[in-house]
Amino acid sequence: MVESVGRPADGLTGIGLKFVDAEVEASALAVLASVETELRTSVASADPLVTEVARHLVEAGGKRFRPLLVALGAQFGDPTSPLVVPAAVVMELTHLATLYHDDVMDEAAVRRGAPSANSRWTNSVAILVGDYLFARAADIAADLGPQAVRLQARTFARLVHGQIAETVGVRAGDDPVGHYLNVIAEKTGSLIATSARFGGMFGGATPAHTEALAGYGETIGIAFQLSDDLLDIASESVQSGKTPGTDLREGVPTLPVLYALASDDDDAASVRLREILSAGPVTDDTLHAEALGLLRESPALKRARETVRSYAEDAREQLAPLPNSSARLALESLCDFIADRTS
Repeated sequence: MVESVGRPADGLTGIGLKFVDAEVEASALAVLASVETELRTSVASADPLVTEVARHLVEAGGKRFRPLLVALGAQFGDPTSPLVVPAAVVMELTHLATLYHDDVMDEAAVRRGAPSANSRWTNSVAILVGDYLFARAADIAADLGPQAVRLQARTFARLVHGQIAETVGVRAGDDPVGHYLNVIAEKTGSLIATSARFGGMFGGATPAHTEALAGYGETIGIAFQLSDDLLDIASESVQSGKTPGTDLREGVPTLPVLYALASDDDDAASVRLREILSAGPVTDDTLHAEALGLLRESPALKRARETVRSYAEDAREQLAPLPNSSARLALESLCDFIADRTS
């Protein structure tokens, strides 16, 4: 049994995928290796600066989670179909484009361990290169047919709606938790859902199997993002890819924080936690340490863990229409990993 599948470039670490079939693993890795080559080719431009900036995040690596789901979705049809790799490239280019834009909006200085494009080349250049990557994704999608173009465009629209909702914030009368879960579904779940759908579509899976893959993709995407939120609080290390408590320090209202703020528990710890969190970003080191400690012991964190587990189990149920195969077992292993990583 192989855990945390790796690709030739820098390894798909931290995903928690398990393969029980070496042939399926080799097939998925072959797709990812081809995607890596095609990504570098597809972002090339007649303008050397555009090429340099566009390759910046490609060469920084990453999990390639979306191409991986394309590769696994194709296992329910013909994974050697010549359309599978370009479909995976479309998904990763779309994802990378959003990262350029996200870093500008977040004023991020670092992405994947390297200086962000906006900090290195200015916000304007980063935004325009993000637009260029969206255009390249659409260009490749056109070779896959009108349905692929339509799906990519609709996915892009959902990404934009999610980003707008996050930027505007909770409107009067809206439930903060519902708003937050909707943002994650639009910003994260939508692209992962389309990735799994593309795998089924371009691998030639049946429509029913393709729909099941899409439902799984959206749900597992939400679960993965929520579990990252929990790791930011619960982990003692940099397991989440950033210093624990970063979201708390920056005032990012993640699920455990939203549950804590919505709580009406009247014990001293819950009251004190709400007092600290309601003031906004927790930048004072002493208060930050106190809030982090209170959150780690709070009913809010326990409730958030239950929510993550619920999404992970829902994702598993979405796979029910698929044949009981090694590819399905690999997808199910992600559900186990996500449910267990924040326990």
